[in-house]
Amino acid sequence: MSAVLQGGPAEPLLGVDGLVVSFGARGHAGRRGRRSIKAVDHVSFSIGRSSTLGLVGESGSGKSTTGRAILQLVAAEAGTVVFEGVDLGSAGAEGRRLLRRRAQMVFQNPLGSLNARLKVGRSIREPLDIHKIGTPAARRARVAELVDLVGLPDDAPERFPHEFSGGQQQRIALARALAARPSLIVCDEPVASLDMSIQAQILELLRSVQRETGVSYLFIAHDLHVVRKVSHETAVMYLGRIVEQGPSHSLFASPRHPYTKALLSAVPSPDPAVASRRVMLRGEIPSPMDLPSGCRFRTRCPSARERCALEEPALETTDGGVAVACHFWRELEEQ
Repeated sequence: MSAVLQGGPAEPLLGVDGLVVSFGARGHAGRRGRRSIKAVDHVSFSIGRSSTLGLVGESGSGKSTTGRAILQLVAAEAGTVVFEGVDLGSAGAEGRRLLRRRAQMVFQNPLGSLNARLKVGRSIREPLDIHKIGTPAARRARVAELVDLVGLPDDAPERFPHEFSGGQQQRIALARALAARPSLIVCDEPVASLDMSIQAQILELLRSVQRETGVSYLFIAHDLHVVRKVSHETAVMYLGRIVEQGPSHSLFASPRHPYTKALLSAVPSPDPAVASRRVMLRGEIPSPMDLPSGCRFRTRCPSARERCALEEPALETTDGGVAVACHFWRELEEQ
């Protein structure tokens, strides 16, 4: 199959290169206009096997659209997505079959993603039924295995989703996503609606499942504090573009982009004796229909200069292996 790319053992599980997703803008009369909004604008990254990439940014940054485009839930205008060595854009029906079985999604609202009329066991088993994986007895055994893996009570398969708490519902959604033994799960704000103690439990569950199964995650969130706990690599998005990305330990230890610094400064320190200097951003994130010239972040950046309005910065790799899109990151680092 020509769509299969040859590579060695170090080939990433997922490679995204130059991904562009646009939506048509509607006019005042409700008609589709000629202008298009680039919700995702030339985004590139890769995810290794058994690893996690955290994709973080405010609402409207394009991170959820990126996840949906990778799973072909929304159409991409340009760019390539290579999954398990297969270029999904040119693989046709065969590539879609591979993706549906080997990649899954966990949403922010687990109850909304589960069929309220189905008992939990049936919901978890559904991917196995759809893909005709195993005998009926093997499918029942797989459901019991998953219930145990995600820490649900033994009688969970015989109950309905509404009988469980929010955290337990997310465990059900994760069990369902794991049923067909995927290699990638896109987690779209999976703990945003949970309180802090339950968040910690679900994040630990995700790490435990990864150690147990080797699954990789694209973990989408608006909270850097959450991303920091689960991600090996982190990419920070703003208005459709990645402004900083690299190994999580390097990015969090020494953020270079003013946007990343602002997001990190909003994370409370667990030590009250450690004073943090809050970086305040001006205003709200602009509309993608009316993008600022030059650097998209300049209208809110506390360090913006004339060059920022004239020239859009490209991602530049630093000595710590982190790529940053800022004209003045070196100067700001010395301050």
